[in-house]
Amino acid sequence: MTDQILVRMGDGERISMSADDIKEDLWVGTQDAADKGQIAELTSEELDNLFAIYADPNRTVSVAPGNEVITTDDGASGMMVADRPDGGTGLPMGYFNAVMAYERVCCADTSGMGHYDYSCKPVKSIINYEKQRYYMYSQSLTIPLIYGTQPNLGLYYQPDGPFPNASELIPQGKIEEARKSQEEAAKALTDDLVFIATELYDVGCDGFNFDTSGSAGDADLYATLKAMEKIKKLCPNMALELGMASEFVLGMHGQIEYNGKRLAGLYPHEQVKIAEEAGADIFGCAINVNASESAPWNLARAVTFVKATTAVAKIPVHPNVGMGVCGIPMVEMPTIDSVSRASKSLVEIGMADGL
Repeated sequence: MTDQILVRMGDGERISMSADDIKEDLWVGTQDAADKGQIAELTSEELDNLFAIYADPNRTVSVAPGNEVITTDDGASGMMVADRPDGGTGLPMGYFNAVMAYERVCCADTSGMGHYDYSCKPVKSIINYEKQRYYMYSQSLTIPLIYGTQPNLGLYYQPDGPFPNASELIPQGKIEEARKSQEEAAKALTDDLVFIATELYDVGCDGFNFDTSGSAGDADLYATLKAMEKIKKLCPNMALELGMASEFVLGMHGQIEYNGKRLAGLYPHEQVKIAEEAGADIFGCAINVNASESAPWNLARAVTFVKATTAVAKIPVHPNVGMGVCGIPMVEMPTIDSVSRASKSLVEIGMADGL
């Protein structure tokens, strides 16, 4: 078995592959990204470097001293106290203790917090509670504390919200009605995001993270961009991070534009440019994982997209290295062998500014 290298599938299964098979998957993976995004493939030298990272016999790998990058997160400290169904560990401690442990035990560069549901809509009704909670947490931390929430336009549709459900209207052929509903819901989402962010800014919020933007399609992303535009003017000293839901903006509306640019169909290297226009300070791309393909195939795709994104970006790019994106297998608890290899590859080859 000396010619076999331990890797994983996109669903986390531990497998062994020959060096030639890994090299083939790396090549096919970068070709797939280049074809879909109309971007350059990884060079032969970069593919060799990527193979060397996978061929490293150690369980974990890392960058050389001096090449470290900082991290931002989507409320990662909350995983210490979240229940197991939510991917947490369910430790008998409060969210406040988890945030402090994340700084002082995990030695994080920044820490994130948010409402347990982590969606925008529920926060509006308890904003005074969230302001008090943010203020208390931030006064106890040295590192920047970023408040995060998913825009989650889906919660604004019936039965959860007041607007007709576009996902129900489209199969009925009611395309114009669906578009109108999305536009009206997007306006409500924009207003709520601006309200929440400005209220938190009043108590000294360091940063605001728009997590999983575009999860409900192009209208979801549009609402987020419009909100960022307004928030940057009202809260100039608060950092704004735009984290995407996927590598490709779904055209649920299909025609909606931001500053003359149609949002449907945009890939990361195009998404980052509209993020800059809206006032984002950090851009987080999310490259989807195919669970049926190998981790090398998936990571080659992710690195190809990230490299193309960092090449055109004027703001820091923090690829999402969570479950099921950017080369991380689709498992509840990502394994350290996969996470460390993805992280090293995205930083050294993809030229990511952070993670």
